[in-house]
Parts: sequence; structure tokens; C-alpha cells
Amino acid sequence: MTVIIILIVLGILLFVIEFLLVPGVTIAGIGGLVLTVFGVYKAFADFGSGVGVWVLIGTLILSAFVIAMSLRARTWNRLMLKTNIDGTVDKNLSEGQVKKGDRGTSLTRLAPMGKILVNDLVREAKSTEGYIDEHSEIEIVSIEGTRISVKPVKNK
Repeated sequence: MTVIIILIVLGILLFVIEFLLVPGVTIAGIGGLVLTVFGVYKAFADFGSGVGVWVLIGTLILSAFVIAMSLRARTWNRLMLKTNIDGTVDKNLSEGQVKKGDRGTSLTRLAPMGKILVNDLVREAKSTEGYIDEHSEIEIVSIEGTRISVKPVKNK
């Protein structure tokens, strides 16, 4: 009987892991199903129909109870991340901050997106002419909302 109880408890534990920690159908869910069904089957095979039915009913009740307790808010409250995100996205560039024709420097490699420094402002920009290496001189080609397009400055 100890083996049957261990199989059923491990199966339910794997189900809880499947439902709460590992999304989708994975080995935990399949393993939980196999262990639970095998535990109930073994109860029927070893002890007959009477005990098998009681083990099946007990397994269903225990499974429902464990899943209900696992889904309660207080159970997972200790594990939840309680940090607020205060970051915002730039709405639009203010008039005069950055204009077409302004020159600056690429802070990161633009492949084709990257960071640039223009007029003491760090912004994200897109290269119109392929890749631009970091610390290269760039010129702003266009501005559409927060989208800045740049090209490398060709030294003559």
C-alpha cells in the first residue's frame, strides 16, 4: 500500500508542477498522469475493486484539494514579485531637442537599431544605410514621432 500512496502523491505533485510552474504539456504533466493512473491501477490489481474504488475517490478528492490550495492567493503571495514598474516611454521629441540635419555619435552599433548621442540626449535610432559601428559620427535624416533615422557621416 505504501508504493501506491507514493505513486499517487508523486503524480499529484507533478500535476501541480505542471499547472503552476511549467506551461504547456510537458514531461511533468505526462509523468503525473502516468504515476497517478498507475497508482490507482495498482490499487485495483493488488487489493480488488472495493479498495480500488476508495483509492480512486481519495485520489480525486486529494487532487482537487491540492490544486485548490495551490491556486489560493496567499499560497503564492510569498513567491510573487511585488515591484512596481515606473518606467515610461517617450511620447514625442520636444520641438527643438533633435532636428533633421543634427549630428551626433553612435553609442552602440546600429544594426540597424542602436543608441545615439545627439545634443546631449541619448536616443534610440535606426540606420538608413546598413550597419554603423559604435563611436561613429552620424547625421539625423528624419524624425517621425520618436523614431529617429540616421546615416553615417562620410569623411571627405
